[in-house]
Parts: sequence; structure tokens; C-alpha cells
Amino acid sequence: MSAPSDRMSPEERRVGASLASIFALRMLGLFLILPVFSVHAKTLPGGDDLALVGLALGAYGLTQAFFQIPYGVASDLWGRKQVIVIGLLIFALGSFVAAWAPDMHWMIVGRVLQGMGAISAAVTALAADLTREEHRTKVMAMIGSSIGLVFALSLVGAPLLYGLIGMGGLFALTGILALAAIGLLMKAVPPAPAPHGHQKLPLRQVLLDADLLRLNLGIGTLHMIQMAMFVVLPHALVDQGGLAATEHWKVYLPAVLVSFVVMVPAIIAAEKKNKMRPVFLAAVALLVVVQGGLFFFGQSLWSLALWLLLFFVAFNVLEATLPSLVSRTAPPSAKGAALGVYNTTQAVGLFIGGALGGAIAKHLGDNAVFSACAGLAILWLVVAGSMNFPQRRPAPAAAQTV
Repeated sequence: MSAPSDRMSPEERRVGASLASIFALRMLGLFLILPVFSVHAKTLPGGDDLALVGLALGAYGLTQAFFQIPYGVASDLWGRKQVIVIGLLIFALGSFVAAWAPDMHWMIVGRVLQGMGAISAAVTALAADLTREEHRTKVMAMIGSSIGLVFALSLVGAPLLYGLIGMGGLFALTGILALAAIGLLMKAVPPAPAPHGHQKLPLRQVLLDADLLRLNLGIGTLHMIQMAMFVVLPHALVDQGGLAATEHWKVYLPAVLVSFVVMVPAIIAAEKKNKMRPVFLAAVALLVVVQGGLFFFGQSLWSLALWLLLFFVAFNVLEATLPSLVSRTAPPSAKGAALGVYNTTQAVGLFIGGALGGAIAKHLGDNAVFSACAGLAILWLVVAGSMNFPQRRPAPAAAQTV
């Protein structure tokens, strides 16, 4: 007798929600400082050097890039939860160092330590362990969506929190939340099952898969654009929009709320109506439009608010769909390796975007950053246009019988 297989079990929903929450709490270490860091940096010794500011923003991504794959391998050898706990402890240490940092050099040290808590691959591998194949894409999408949600909420909440507790308080709060994530991991997430002993594909095959390469290029590009933009956008809101850093939430909040209203039907169309290709390509094209808009028309508060809204729409759609596409495209026996490479590429994008955005802004000005981001988005659109978009896999016959 056939039974519906299109619904997640209560345990799978709990696993997805718990791991997405852990992922989101850790990502606060990156996103919470973005709206206010470049403004705050001017109050620190060395903070008037935009190249150092960009390096501090991107240092997190640099160490993430080095540690994602080793953490994933370690989780295969010694267990997912143990590796995630170690990563969260190191991340919390870095947060407290950054909270104390008396100058930009110590701030960079704190950000490097934060990045060493590179748990993304281990978390996504644990999600794959604890969910059935036919529901794995949904859980990956939940985790991916949590990144967009945290990014959006941090842009709204960070200026308010910065006004209340300062930058040191923001970093300390991030460390406390990372420690809370350990408790959530131990109490809410079941242990990973024992390895099944199936054959693992060599990492080289994952690295050379054409469609995975396109997806990895995509996540790296998306986060390069994000980090580079937010080296200069807080200044633009202050200088062009006349809005103090503590009042930036007045722009972020409406933009974030409206962007999620627009994102939900787009994700539904992509997943349930088999419109992944047009939705995905439209989101990438929207990134190009946003950068052009910021370059030509970003001279007033209202125009900046409009382009931020459109950026959030594109970013949230792409952040939700990219890990879903990776989980569908990767061979079943190499999902962990593929997700490790994917997260490493994301981290590389974070570092390059922050460092390059700061250097371009320092030597060529803010508009040059938007031009560079537009070029990256156009390149991604061309590459994504030739990508194969996998269809939903039917559930195995065994899963359809009772």
C-alpha cells in the first residue's frame, strides 16, 4: 500500500529546525557586525585604514576556507557532534577576543579565531545523516534559508543593539549565543547514526564536477558581493542618506520584511512548480540590476532603500536555493565532500569580498565597488545559464510502502 512520502517526519522537522538554528547562531558572528562595523572602526586605532577594515571583515572567511574541509573529514572520523562542539567553543573564544579588542589588529585576531570554528560542513553532513534522501533537500533549504534570515535580522537588529551595548557587546552576545548553540545541539539533535560503509568518491571527482563547480562559483560570488557591498553601504547611508548608524534599522526593517514576503512565493514556485531555473537565474540577474542601481542612482536615502530591498530579495532566494541544488546535484556517496567544498568556497568569497571591497574603496572609491560587484554578478549569470538544474528525485520504492 502506498503512503505519502512528501512529508517530513516530526523528528526530521526537529532536526532541520535545530540544525538551522545552530547554523544561524554561528552565522551571527559574521552578519551582526556588518551594518555598523565600518562606522565603529573609526573609533579604534587603525580603523581609519579601509584596507584593515576590509581585512577584519574578511578574515573570518579566510580561516573558514582553510578549516571547512578538515572539519568535515574530522567529523567523519570522530563524530559530527564532537567536532561541532569544538568549533563552537573556538568560535566563542574568538567572539570574546573581538569584544575585548583595543585596536584593529586585535580585532583581526578575534575574527580569525571566529573563523576557525568552521562547522558548516559538519552541520550539513549531520543533517544528511539524520534525514531521508527524499527530504534532505528540504532540510538543506531550511539551513540555507536560515543564513538569509539571520543576515536580514542582523541588519535590522545590529544598529539598535549597537546603540545599546556597543560593538564589544555585540561580539560578547555572539559568543554567548554560540555557547547556547552547544546546549541546543546536545539536547535537541539526535546523535548521528553509525557509518554505513558505502563507497566514497574521491574528492577530486567532486571538485571537477561541472555543475558543482558552477554552484560553488555561485556561492563564492554571492558572498564576495555581499561583503564588498557592506564595506561601503553603511557609509553611503550616513553620507548620502543622512542617516546615523543607530538609525539604519529604519531602512533595513521595511526592506527585510518586504523581501521575505517576495521570497516565499519565489521559493514555492522553484520547488513545487519546477521553476527552479527561471527563479534562480532571475535572482542572479537581479543582483546585476541592484549593483547598477547603486552605481547610477544611489545618491539618496530612498534610492538606497530601494536597492537594498531588491538585494535582500535576490540574496535570500539564492541563499535558500544554492545548498538545495548542491544536495541534489552531488552523488549520494559524496554529499559530505561536496558540501565541504561548497562551504569552503563560500568562506573564500567572504574573505575576498571583504578584503577586495576595502582595497577598491580605499584606492578607487565606493562606486568602483559597485562596478566590481556588477561584473561579478554578470559573470555568474553567464555561467549559471549553462547549468543543469536537477529535478526532484522520486522517493525510493521502499519509502512508499507500509
